[in-house]
Amino acid sequence: MSGHSKWATTKRKKAVIDAKRGKAFTKIIKEITIAAREGGGDPNGNPRLRLAVDNAKAVNMPADNIERAIKKATGELEGTTYHELMYEGYGPAGVAILVEVATDNKNRTVAEVRHLFSKGGGGMGETGSVAWMFDKKGAITLPKQNKSEDDMTEIILDAGAEDLQSEEEFYIVLTSIESFETVRKALIDKKLTIENASLQWIAKNFINVTGEDAEKVGKLLESLEDSDDVQNVYSNADLDIA
Repeated sequence: MSGHSKWATTKRKKAVIDAKRGKAFTKIIKEITIAAREGGGDPNGNPRLRLAVDNAKAVNMPADNIERAIKKATGELEGTTYHELMYEGYGPAGVAILVEVATDNKNRTVAEVRHLFSKGGGGMGETGSVAWMFDKKGAITLPKQNKSEDDMTEIILDAGAEDLQSEEEFYIVLTSIESFETVRKALIDKKLTIENASLQWIAKNFINVTGEDAEKVGKLLESLEDSDDVQNVYSNADLDIA
C-alpha cells in the first residue's frame, strides 16, 4: 500500500530511546492529565483518557503514575494545568512542520519554539499557513509479530482501516478519525500487540529532501521533539540522509 515519510521511521526509533530515559512518560502523563481534566477521570466514560492509559501501559508506565496523574487532573491532588497549542512553520527546503505542545506557560513555549525554528534554518508561520497540507488521521503502530504485509492488509481492511504502511520492524495502520476506535478494538480482538495508537497529522503529499538540506531538516525536527513542552512534531519531509 502507500509509502511513508522516512522521518516517521526516525521518530519511532527515537521514541523507543525516549521511553528508556523517561521522556515518553512525561508526554503520556501530560496527555493523561489533559484528557482527565477535559472528560473526567473514568477511562470507561472518557475515550481519550482510555486511549492515553492504554498507551501508558504499552510503555510499562507504573499504575501509580497513571492514577496520580488522573487525580491531579480531577483536583484530588494538586497539579499543573496544561494548555494544548499547535504551532505551524517551515523548515529548510520549504518543508511544512506542525508542532503540538502541552504547556503551563504559553509565553515561554512560543518563544522556545520560535527560537528552535530560527536556529534550525526555518521560521514560524501564521495559524493555518501549513495545516491545510495535512489531514488528521488515526495512526496505530504494531510490531510486525511475524505477520506478512498481505495478511495485515486483509486484517486492517476488514476492520475498516484506510491504509497500511510497513517499516522495518513495525506496521502503521491509518484510519479515519471516525473509524479509529473501531479499528483499534478490532486489532486488540485479533490479539495483536499495539505499541501506540493516537490521532496524528499526516501530510497529504511528501517532499523528498536530500543531502545537506535533509540533515538540516532532521536536526530541526529532532530539536523540536526534544523541547520539554513539545508533544508531537509532524512534517511533510521525506528525508533521504546518506
